[in-house]
Amino acid sequence: MSTLDVRTDLWDAPVPPRPTATAFDYDVAIVGLGYVGLPTALAYHAGGSRVIALDASSRRLRTIAARGADLIDSDRERLDTALRSPAAFRLTSDVTELSRAAAVVVCVPTPVDARQVPDLTALRAACATVVAAARPGQLVMLTSTTYVGCTRDLVERPLRERGMEVGVDVFVAFSAERIDPGNVGFAQEVVPRVVGGATAECEERGARLLARYADRVHRVSSLATAEMTKLLENTFRAVNIALANEFADICGALDVPVTEVIEAASTKPYGFMAFYPGPGVGGHCIPCDPHYLLWQLKALHVDAGVITEAMTRIAARPRRVVERIRDVLGRAGKGTLGARVLVVGVTYKPDVADLRESPALEIIDLLADLGAEVQYVDTHAPHIHLVSGRERDSLADPGAFHPDVVLVHTRHHDSDLGWLDADTVVVDGTYRSADIAGRVLL
Repeated sequence: MSTLDVRTDLWDAPVPPRPTATAFDYDVAIVGLGYVGLPTALAYHAGGSRVIALDASSRRLRTIAARGADLIDSDRERLDTALRSPAAFRLTSDVTELSRAAAVVVCVPTPVDARQVPDLTALRAACATVVAAARPGQLVMLTSTTYVGCTRDLVERPLRERGMEVGVDVFVAFSAERIDPGNVGFAQEVVPRVVGGATAECEERGARLLARYADRVHRVSSLATAEMTKLLENTFRAVNIALANEFADICGALDVPVTEVIEAASTKPYGFMAFYPGPGVGGHCIPCDPHYLLWQLKALHVDAGVITEAMTRIAARPRRVVERIRDVLGRAGKGTLGARVLVVGVTYKPDVADLRESPALEIIDLLADLGAEVQYVDTHAPHIHLVSGRERDSLADPGAFHPDVVLVHTRHHDSDLGWLDADTVVVDGTYRSADIAGRVLL
């Protein structure tokens, strides 16, 4: 059997009845091989588990098989090792394979739409498939961030409707992922995992599964507690980033260096945690996850004013950047119409190829709508497709563009800014590019 068995009808594939035997060929199946699922599959394999790595996208599977996935160096090494052991690491899109694993972990995206409403399409489809394929003795665990009660609604209840007794026939747990793409400072093994189960036995089995690679597992009393924990983690970050951005604006008005203020405040050994301002927030966690909580609370008529205001401010940040660029151009005697604007770095954070929710994409569109000629340079993102339908390629020679203003949005460690002229106007969206002479802050 090929180690890469790709089918294009993943979620529609019929799932034949399976025997009730409790023997399994694999220890765990990972459903969804994105920025969370693939590193998770590799962590389990590195910990000695036999892994089924399943994804709906044949393109994604080909990328992984060709060792082209965006991973930190240690995970690239793990992938190379895993691909050389097909008996213990099986890449597939065949959902009938799920019944061969003792545990199934769902790691699919849970984005929000243009109106900030949760989009559960992928999660609903994945859970429906997993439930239909479930066998007695299996553990089903969700890791995708979602609303409180989602595991109950999409996994526990459907399993009961199939006639399975949760906690006896099958087991259900929730443990939100804690992966920070591109961050080499926190290996998956050392980051504690939080787990809750539908029953005490479900919790126990979930904890044992996570302990296959995680050094520490923190148990909580219920699925809902585990789900809410993840929402608190990311809402906490969202609120504090919004505050940091506001302080940056305040410090700018008072002519006080905001990064120096933050670093000074960070010397306090208790009661303070440093958050830094920037051009906006990208990725999945911060701009999306709190909206799952707000969406649920709205239906319950529960007010969450602080969170709502923070998310409003975060959503408005790209427009604030554009207004600052217009102001800088105006001070130089130039209008936005026809201005040449160059954006340095368009991924949402340094040293990754991840464009999810990157503020740079909205900033480029907003500037183009105002008539500016906007280009970018980013070795991690050679091509971008914007919401407006516009497309751009990273400039091979940014200096030849002769920009009127440069926005430093994301600065990778390998970024070469040697092409900058001494008299180029640079808006530092990172607030930390002090080596650029004559920069101005947002």
